[in-house]
Amino acid sequence: MIEIRWHGRGGQGAVTASEMLANAALREGKYTQAFPAFGPERRGAPVLAFTRIDDNPIEIRWQIAEPDVVVVLDASLLSVVNVTSGLKKDGVVVLNTTKDSSEVKKTFPNHRVAKADATSIALKNLGAPITNTAMLGALLKAAPVVSLETIAKVVGERFDQRNITSLKETYESTEVLN
Repeated sequence: MIEIRWHGRGGQGAVTASEMLANAALREGKYTQAFPAFGPERRGAPVLAFTRIDDNPIEIRWQIAEPDVVVVLDASLLSVVNVTSGLKKDGVVVLNTTKDSSEVKKTFPNHRVAKADATSIALKNLGAPITNTAMLGALLKAAPVVSLETIAKVVGERFDQRNITSLKETYESTEVLN
Protein backbone atom coordinates (compact mmCIF):
# COMPACT_ATOMS: atom_id res chain seq x y z
CA MET A 1 0.00 0.00 0.00
CA ILE A 2 1.15 3.54 -0.70
CA GLU A 3 -0.04 6.25 1.65
CA ILE A 4 0.13 9.92 0.70
CA ARG A 5 -0.46 12.89 2.97
CA TRP A 6 -1.26 16.24 1.36
CA HIS A 7 -0.47 19.53 3.12
CA GLY A 8 -2.09 22.65 1.72
CA ARG A 9 -4.06 25.70 2.63
CA GLY A 10 -7.80 26.07 2.27
CA GLY A 11 -8.58 26.97 -1.34
CA GLN A 12 -5.44 25.44 -2.87
CA GLY A 13 -7.14 22.18 -3.77
CA ALA A 14 -5.36 19.59 -1.61
CA VAL A 15 -8.60 17.70 -1.01
CA THR A 16 -9.49 17.79 -4.71
CA ALA A 17 -6.00 16.57 -5.68
CA SER A 18 -6.31 13.68 -3.23
CA GLU A 19 -9.68 12.72 -4.72
CA MET A 20 -8.46 12.96 -8.33
CA LEU A 21 -5.45 10.78 -7.56
CA ALA A 22 -7.68 8.16 -5.94
CA ASN A 23 -10.01 8.28 -8.95
CA ALA A 24 -7.08 7.73 -11.33
CA ALA A 25 -5.82 4.78 -9.28
CA LEU A 26 -9.32 3.28 -9.23
CA ARG A 27 -9.41 3.47 -13.04
CA GLU A 28 -6.13 1.57 -13.10
CA GLY A 29 -7.70 -1.26 -11.11
CA LYS A 30 -6.45 -0.29 -7.66
CA TYR A 31 -8.30 0.01 -4.38
CA THR A 32 -8.30 3.56 -3.03
CA GLN A 33 -9.29 5.94 -0.29
CA ALA A 34 -9.24 9.73 -0.33
CA PHE A 35 -10.40 11.91 2.54
CA PRO A 36 -9.73 15.28 4.16
CA ALA A 37 -9.00 16.27 7.73
CA PHE A 38 -10.05 19.76 8.64
CA GLY A 39 -12.33 21.56 11.01
CA PRO A 40 -13.98 24.94 10.66
CA GLU A 41 -10.90 26.48 9.03
CA ARG A 42 -11.28 29.21 6.49
CA ARG A 43 -9.61 29.88 3.19
CA GLY A 44 -5.87 30.00 3.73
CA ALA A 45 -5.82 27.85 6.88
CA PRO A 46 -3.74 24.64 6.87
CA VAL A 47 -5.60 21.63 5.50
CA LEU A 48 -4.68 17.94 5.37
CA ALA A 49 -5.88 15.38 2.85
CA PHE A 50 -4.98 11.73 2.51
CA THR A 51 -4.81 9.17 -0.30
CA ARG A 52 -4.31 5.43 0.05
CA ILE A 53 -3.69 3.19 -2.96
CA ASP A 54 -3.31 -0.59 -2.87
CA ASP A 55 -3.70 -3.71 -4.98
CA ASN A 56 -5.88 -5.22 -2.24
CA PRO A 57 -8.98 -3.96 -0.41
CA ILE A 58 -8.14 -1.28 2.16
CA GLU A 59 -9.67 -2.02 5.53
CA ILE A 60 -8.11 0.72 7.67
CA ARG A 61 -10.16 3.87 8.12
CA TRP A 62 -8.06 6.47 9.88
CA GLN A 63 -5.74 9.31 9.05
CA ILE A 64 -2.33 8.49 7.66
CA ALA A 65 0.25 8.81 10.43
CA GLU A 66 3.22 7.24 8.60
CA PRO A 67 3.00 8.26 4.94
CA ASP A 68 5.22 7.05 2.13
CA VAL A 69 4.87 10.42 0.41
CA VAL A 70 4.14 13.92 1.67
CA VAL A 71 2.98 16.53 -0.86
CA VAL A 72 3.33 20.17 0.23
CA LEU A 73 1.30 22.57 -1.91
CA ASP A 74 2.54 25.68 -0.09
CA ALA A 75 6.11 25.97 1.25
CA SER A 76 5.01 28.56 3.83
CA LEU A 77 3.50 25.62 5.73
CA LEU A 78 7.02 24.44 6.58
CA SER A 79 7.20 27.10 9.30
CA VAL A 80 3.78 26.15 10.69
CA VAL A 81 3.53 22.35 10.38
CA ASN A 82 6.05 19.52 10.72
CA VAL A 83 5.26 18.05 7.31
CA THR A 84 7.69 15.16 7.77
CA SER A 85 6.06 13.96 10.99
CA GLY A 86 5.79 10.19 10.70
CA LEU A 87 7.21 10.13 7.16
CA LYS A 88 8.76 6.72 6.54
CA LYS A 89 12.55 6.55 6.45
CA ASP A 90 12.54 5.95 2.69
CA GLY A 91 9.69 8.43 2.21
CA VAL A 92 9.52 11.23 -0.31
CA VAL A 93 8.71 14.92 0.21
CA VAL A 94 7.19 16.60 -2.87
CA LEU A 95 7.53 20.35 -2.36
CA ASN A 96 6.18 23.38 -4.21
CA THR A 97 9.05 25.86 -3.93
CA THR A 98 11.30 28.26 -5.80
CA LYS A 99 14.28 27.51 -3.54
CA ASP A 100 17.37 26.01 -5.13
CA SER A 101 18.03 22.30 -4.89
CA SER A 102 20.80 22.48 -2.29
CA GLU A 103 18.67 24.56 0.06
CA VAL A 104 15.72 22.19 -0.31
CA LYS A 105 17.93 19.15 0.34
CA LYS A 106 19.30 20.82 3.52
CA THR A 107 15.73 21.28 4.75
CA PHE A 108 15.05 17.55 4.35
CA PRO A 109 18.41 15.80 4.87
CA ASN A 110 16.87 12.46 5.83
CA HIS A 111 14.38 12.06 2.99
CA ARG A 112 14.20 11.95 -0.76
CA VAL A 113 12.84 15.22 -2.10
CA ALA A 114 11.21 16.39 -5.31
CA LYS A 115 10.78 20.10 -5.95
CA ALA A 116 8.65 22.01 -8.40
CA ASP A 117 7.71 25.63 -8.91
CA ALA A 118 4.02 24.78 -9.15
CA THR A 119 2.90 28.27 -8.13
CA SER A 120 4.56 29.92 -11.13
CA ILE A 121 3.16 27.27 -13.47
CA ALA A 122 -0.35 27.65 -12.01
CA LEU A 123 -0.18 31.45 -12.23
CA LYS A 124 0.96 31.24 -15.86
CA ASN A 125 -1.70 28.75 -16.92
CA LEU A 126 -4.62 29.46 -14.57
CA GLY A 127 -4.03 33.05 -13.52
CA ALA A 128 -4.31 31.94 -9.87
CA PRO A 129 -2.01 30.19 -7.36
CA ILE A 130 -4.15 27.05 -7.24
CA THR A 131 -1.43 24.42 -7.32
CA ASN A 132 -3.29 21.14 -6.92
CA THR A 133 -3.22 19.89 -10.52
CA ALA A 134 0.35 21.08 -10.96
CA MET A 135 1.44 19.23 -7.82
CA LEU A 136 -0.18 16.04 -9.10
CA GLY A 137 2.41 16.24 -11.88
CA ALA A 138 5.22 16.72 -9.37
CA LEU A 139 3.97 13.79 -7.31
CA LEU A 140 3.92 11.48 -10.33
CA LYS A 141 7.46 12.47 -11.27
CA ALA A 142 8.66 11.55 -7.76
CA ALA A 143 6.38 8.57 -7.15
CA PRO A 144 4.67 7.22 -10.29
CA VAL A 145 1.66 5.73 -8.50
CA VAL A 146 -0.57 6.14 -11.58
CA SER A 147 0.17 6.97 -15.19
CA LEU A 148 0.36 10.56 -16.37
CA GLU A 149 -2.17 9.66 -19.07
CA THR A 150 -4.74 8.41 -16.54
CA ILE A 151 -4.42 11.39 -14.22
CA ALA A 152 -4.63 13.77 -17.20
CA LYS A 153 -7.95 12.15 -18.18
CA VAL A 154 -9.30 12.53 -14.65
CA VAL A 155 -8.17 16.16 -14.44
CA GLY A 156 -9.69 16.85 -17.88
CA GLU A 157 -13.07 15.56 -16.75
CA ARG A 158 -13.14 18.00 -13.85
CA PHE A 159 -11.22 21.00 -15.18
CA ASP A 160 -10.27 22.54 -18.50
CA GLN A 161 -7.15 22.13 -20.64
CA ARG A 162 -5.22 24.75 -18.65
CA ASN A 163 -5.10 22.38 -15.69
CA ILE A 164 -3.85 19.52 -17.85
CA THR A 165 -1.17 21.86 -19.16
CA SER A 166 -0.17 22.74 -15.57
CA LEU A 167 -0.07 19.04 -14.67
CA LYS A 168 2.18 18.14 -17.59
CA GLU A 169 4.46 21.19 -17.35
CA THR A 170 5.06 20.53 -13.67
CA TYR A 171 5.68 16.84 -14.32
CA GLU A 172 8.35 17.78 -16.87
CA SER A 173 10.00 20.46 -14.73
CA THR A 174 10.03 18.66 -11.37
CA GLU A 175 13.50 17.93 -10.00
CA VAL A 176 13.84 14.71 -8.03
CA LEU A 177 16.73 15.10 -5.59
CA ASN A 178 18.34 12.00 -4.12
